[in-house]
Amino acid sequence: MSNEYDVVVLGGGTGGYVAAIRASQLGMKVAVVEKDKLGGTCLHRGCIPSKALLRSAEVYHTLKNGAHYGVEAGDVGINFLRMQERKQEIVSQLHKGVQHLMKQGKIDVYEGTGRIMGPSIFSPQAGAITVEYKNGESEILVPKFVLIATGSRPRTLPGLTIDKETVITSDEALELTQLPKSVLIIGGGVIGIEWASLFNDLGVDVEIVEYADRILPLEDEEISKEMARLLKKRKIKVHTGAKILPETLEHGDGSAIIKAEQNGKEVEYRAEKILVSVGRQANIEDIGLNNVEADVENGSIKVNERFQTKEAHIYAIGDVIGGLQLAHVASHEGIIAVEHMAGQHPHPIDYTMVPKCTYSRPEVANVGLTEVEAKAQGYSVKTGKFNFRAIGKALVYGEYDGFVKIVVDEKTDDVLGVHMIGPHVTDLIAEGALARVLDATPWEIAHTIHPHPTLSEIMGEAALAVDGKAIHS
Repeated sequence: MSNEYDVVVLGGGTGGYVAAIRASQLGMKVAVVEKDKLGGTCLHRGCIPSKALLRSAEVYHTLKNGAHYGVEAGDVGINFLRMQERKQEIVSQLHKGVQHLMKQGKIDVYEGTGRIMGPSIFSPQAGAITVEYKNGESEILVPKFVLIATGSRPRTLPGLTIDKETVITSDEALELTQLPKSVLIIGGGVIGIEWASLFNDLGVDVEIVEYADRILPLEDEEISKEMARLLKKRKIKVHTGAKILPETLEHGDGSAIIKAEQNGKEVEYRAEKILVSVGRQANIEDIGLNNVEADVENGSIKVNERFQTKEAHIYAIGDVIGGLQLAHVASHEGIIAVEHMAGQHPHPIDYTMVPKCTYSRPEVANVGLTEVEAKAQGYSVKTGKFNFRAIGKALVYGEYDGFVKIVVDEKTDDVLGVHMIGPHVTDLIAEGALARVLDATPWEIAHTIHPHPTLSEIMGEAALAVDGKAIHS
């Protein structure tokens, strides 16, 4: 038995299901093949569940410090199992929503493992999909176009086995049933910093080991420095320039012990749990790539700006193509891919216009070039910086550490980048992203009337600060 489709999407994560919806809107007959659950990593093992737990940690932190606000709550405790239940309730609700969207769009969903076939009796060109079910049965889908959206999984380190008990990734951390006394986090990037913030707010002793010379190494250097200062203030130990030595893991007295090389010396770290957070790797194994013409480079599928592989009818998006492994990026890539399949001419993505967020306390967000990147690309730059401490709403809110920094092309006055650390900056960055899309200037941002009192006022002040005209500095 075979079923014919205009497009078959391999993977029902954020990028895959959004692409399927857009293809359905364009009048295409669509199928999604998903071996686990619709929503993928973002919904079930990433964005949503981690942010649900971060919110619980934030509420606990606020209640513990309620006296500062004149609210005396008495003894405040943690019901970690209830936190996990709430997380799952949110995930389940959103999962049902995605399932509803599939039915609404008349999109067929195949719950099985999909693999791409080469030319066969079912199709003269490569791209037919075999779907294997858990009961051992299978069927074949024959599409005009294939969209690979199989996502990624946590990357591991050579010589450090993830045993899912003592040594874990973010996947296992999300399923913990009780809080450990201490955690060693290997990796000081976005995911590592989020988990460090979460565990610390819940009373866990946290230590971070980062290979680079600073945490959040892809952020503007001033942002990294400020985050390091604030983590130290929270008694989170941060070690940079440290390389974990393979095959050095030991166990003893209820702790895991591992060694690293730092400043030419061998050092030892000990914690109840070791959380490995060193990035993610594409899920490209066992999906039939060997049956088609598709180049793989550095573990990711190579595509053009329209997300086509070497076989023009086979596209790939999201984490499997490397680059910015973010849910909102995968969604936009999927939309562009299916619009191109439909004969439209969508604008390619300018990745310097993609906002990137870290949901720690405080939050971090950026869009565009850092000051160092801009100078490296030959720009003559000027910058404006404004602290949350001078923003009334930040004082009212009780979170006033951090700042906003705007990087500007001195010649054209165009905004090149916006970098933030502070309260709710993952929401505020949308204005910076719009400024990039519109080639806005600091004058235009500054003369946009920001309501008072709001946190958004900091954008106007930072824009004025570019030319030394900030009002409240």
